[in-house]
Amino acid sequence: MAYRDEWGVVFGTLVRLTGDWELAEDCAQDAFARALPAWERDGVPRRPGAWLVTAARRRAVDVLRRRTTERDRIAEAAALEEAYEPGPPGDERLRLIFTCCHPALPLEARVALTLRAVGGLTTREIARAFLVGEDTVSQRILRAKRKIAAAGIPYRVPPPGARAERLGGVLAVLYLIFTEGYAPSDGSTTRDQLAEEAVRLARLVVAEAPDEPEARGLLALLLFQHSRRAARLDEDGGLVTLEHQDRSRWDREMIAEGAELVHQALAGGVEGGFAADVTGPGPLRVGGAALARGALPAAGPYALQAAIAARHALAPDAAATDWAAIVALYDRLLALRTNPLVALNRAVALGRCDGPQAQLDAVDALGTPRELAGHHALPAVRADALRRLGRTREAAAMYEAARAAAPNAAIAQEYALRLTEPAHPTKGTPHDG
Repeated sequence: MAYRDEWGVVFGTLVRLTGDWELAEDCAQDAFARALPAWERDGVPRRPGAWLVTAARRRAVDVLRRRTTERDRIAEAAALEEAYEPGPPGDERLRLIFTCCHPALPLEARVALTLRAVGGLTTREIARAFLVGEDTVSQRILRAKRKIAAAGIPYRVPPPGARAERLGGVLAVLYLIFTEGYAPSDGSTTRDQLAEEAVRLARLVVAEAPDEPEARGLLALLLFQHSRRAARLDEDGGLVTLEHQDRSRWDREMIAEGAELVHQALAGGVEGGFAADVTGPGPLRVGGAALARGALPAAGPYALQAAIAARHALAPDAAATDWAAIVALYDRLLALRTNPLVALNRAVALGRCDGPQAQLDAVDALGTPRELAGHHALPAVRADALRRLGRTREAAAMYEAARAAAPNAAIAQEYALRLTEPAHPTKGTPHDG
């Protein structure tokens, strides 16, 4: 536990003190290695982070003294030798997160460096999570560190004028990490370690940037999605779609936390908390009509997605889902940013409100955007509408196309089952398990 909790603080402190990412990592690892026998012998110190920073700093002094006799290195070692009291852990972690997610770095490097430097995952763990070679991960991290040094990327939280813009890149990296755990790109079913690490890192960002509604919105979204992990697969590893899931297996503590966070995000602040009734359709206090009138002027994309997820999570069953509110939320989301997959999800929600013909019309209006070329969800949503309209032959052809494009066996099996099932007004598609 100390490793995951303290790694980012220790590593980040050494980066700030030495400016040398390689030295910081070596000294942080040495400090943790020294802690194990020392703490077993003497007990865990009252402030384990401070103990680890001190041990790592002393190691850095030794390394710098041996590395060279140049005057500047001697001066560095002397400065590090001075008594040092670590600053607030949040300061170090926030600096580290923003540096690792700097837009000058390639996206895959940002992901690997964030998991290594902030999350403390080993290169082996990252490689296993993304199903790539350990050497590939090592090279990504190494190139990122070199880029930081060569480009003079500052180790700091961006100044106020640039922070909001840069925060979007940080949240995008965390969302990508979670998505890779929740719906892996290689077609496997889940990788819980990655999803859980994304949730942990999102908690760090919220704790250390509490005035950022979009950070709260992202954490809420991840919590709602992750709350269903125990109900998403059956005993044979097959996908259980949202409307068929056993909601008693959903993590109610996560849902309650997500409900509080999304309320704060939509309200634009942390005041006015409430006790969430997670068994009913509340506690979101803005209904579909209010949303249509523009009651969420400042809501960002993550907060809006979290509000959509909340409507699913807080419904006692699939039939009680507030689809009108979900359509209105999708409208707000699309007003912020055009996204064909969001438009497709809106078509599904519209079909639950206004019937299958409205759904089919919305899908037809969407056409075949480049972003959805070859995506299984497009023919699946069309198939769902056609089946509910009684156009079974056309629906079967669309389900076959969806099955052929399915990213994994579990989703392909679900489409195969849909080919044999009668139409049902609440049936959806497997894109939101």
